[in-house]
Amino acid sequence: MIFAILDIFKGADILIWPLGLCSLVMVFIICERSFALRKNAVMPDDVVEAIISNRPVKGDRHTVLTRIIEFSELHPDDPGAVKAFARLQVNRMERGLPYLDVIYAAAPLIGLTGTVWSLLRVFSAISSESGLPDPVKFTSGVALALSATLIGLCIAIPSLVGGGVLSRKVENYAAQLDVLLERILARAGEKSNGGGI
Repeated sequence: MIFAILDIFKGADILIWPLGLCSLVMVFIICERSFALRKNAVMPDDVVEAIISNRPVKGDRHTVLTRIIEFSELHPDDPGAVKAFARLQVNRMERGLPYLDVIYAAAPLIGLTGTVWSLLRVFSAISSESGLPDPVKFTSGVALALSATLIGLCIAIPSLVGGGVLSRKVENYAAQLDVLLERILARAGEKSNGGGI
């Protein structure tokens, strides 16, 4: 099994390096964004409940939602700036996700390039005298040539799935923030008028 995997990597030849880089970047982005987009880091339940029930916000002050609340308290008379800041926070949540789209598109193409490169080498090894290849070498050469495409697809599929799941998560958070933003702006307006909490 290990030898088969090593043969697959060997078959990708020099293009194993860009494919490996794509793989590392993909794993880093998916792990980092999955950690950064957990619910407690974006909009903890206790903060959401405090906003909905118009209670003072307590707890972690380093979440996306509490950053928006703090900004709204600093700029109570500028709802446009608060909305722009909220959009900026949503944009920050999307950080790195476009690269997954690039990897999803590029990895199979790099793999296909490796396959074509390897097939050219296989066909150039055909004997000029007989015009026929050695069947064993030819078959193993073609099998190795397809290795790069296989690796490219193995990188592209998790990129597609991970990017889709994480993008959907950001969209859900953005929709929830839109709803909560009205309450946040109302609270900031009440405080600036002296009638808040």
